[in-house]
Amino acid sequence: MDFGSVDVRDTCDGVEGAGRVTAGETAGGKGEAAMEAALGVEEGSGVRGPATVRRLATEGRRGPAVEGSRAPAAGGGRALATEAVHAGRDDLARQGLHAVPIDLSTTYPSYDSRGEAARIDAFATDGAEPAGPPVYGRLGNPTVARFETALARLEGTESAVAFASGMAALSAVLLVRNAMGLRHVVAVRPLYGCSDHLLTAGLLGSEVTWVDPAGIADALRPDTGLVLVESPANPTLAELDLRAIAHACGSVPLLADNTFATPVLQRPAEQGARLVLHSATKYLGGHGDVMAGVVACDEEFAGRLRQVRFATGGVLHPLAGYLLLRGLSTLPVRVRAASANAAELARRLATDPRVARVHYPRLGGAMIAFEIHGDPHEVIAAVGLITPAVSLGSVDTLIQHPASISHRIVDAEDRRHSGVSDRLLRLSVGLEDVEDLWRDLDAALARG
Repeated sequence: MDFGSVDVRDTCDGVEGAGRVTAGETAGGKGEAAMEAALGVEEGSGVRGPATVRRLATEGRRGPAVEGSRAPAAGGGRALATEAVHAGRDDLARQGLHAVPIDLSTTYPSYDSRGEAARIDAFATDGAEPAGPPVYGRLGNPTVARFETALARLEGTESAVAFASGMAALSAVLLVRNAMGLRHVVAVRPLYGCSDHLLTAGLLGSEVTWVDPAGIADALRPDTGLVLVESPANPTLAELDLRAIAHACGSVPLLADNTFATPVLQRPAEQGARLVLHSATKYLGGHGDVMAGVVACDEEFAGRLRQVRFATGGVLHPLAGYLLLRGLSTLPVRVRAASANAAELARRLATDPRVARVHYPRLGGAMIAFEIHGDPHEVIAAVGLITPAVSLGSVDTLIQHPASISHRIVDAEDRRHSGVSDRLLRLSVGLEDVEDLWRDLDAALARG
């Protein structure tokens, strides 16, 4: 059952066609009313129904969340766009600096070995960042710390901890919970394919129970250490009511993968998620030239993550930290521009007889998923301007076939059950002129 499925005439300014826009579907096929009933969500609690989908689709192609987002209170009420430019850099002018310095040191001299011992002992106790000058690259890096500060400000959390990749970040979260004897994970499909595989294969000793959103509360056990969701989900763009899910989690931490939405479109911590995960390789970096992951969270959990990072070595390189901090400064502008392009392309795809279904989130964004009647492999082979590549969130537009690449590692039956059909294509829309993008996509569809 569609979660807010909208007839194309309600979304495309009166243009009629053969397609249908699915404005987010609940994973596992549960309808909005069923999830509300199962989670005890009252009318008017923030769950967006079809009427809201129609309103967002006709009010503007970006959706209201793209503009007007405010910064956390810690930022003195500064707007999100201002925080994106200044967070992590507020001290530079007083140091006579304009550009962020890149600290490439792996170790730092100290003539006070007793003091070093005391700081290392303190880190071993609670994982707090060592006071005073840096000690060693695995304990922390000043350039990376600036990025962590900025991302925490954008997500509205106390802290953030950066890693060498998104999978390293997720692995660290699982290791933290495993070390506490809480090895059970409740998760909702679809997730990014490698996240799915990490849980299903039990590579880190975790045990996973896959559920529909309405089944989260019933799946919790005494040894449940984490509930994991992704909204909008990769690759179907299914959307979940994070506030209702956080309520269903009770005292179990909710980890929300916010890679697709970014803090420009939603901040899961404000809806009850304790942990916010990003593959920073994607929108946060934004240029396809840095690999990283980050978890935004409270300081207590951040301390445990730093201890795992120190022990396992999944540290972020300082140059990557610099590139990510630079990427954050343009994040709101890039998301707005790419989202406008994506909304227009989704509108055109929805009226195209070669397209069976279009998935585009109600909150907007620069990702589109669409299923075609023809051969998706031929479409991939026929693009010219659009880059046929895995990953997403770059300034250029990328297209890929999830069943062949990003979700190939997921069992075929599980893929199909979670909505990842063999005819589904995922489009990460960039900053090119929308007419050029449509011309290329239109020609590729003709080949498919």
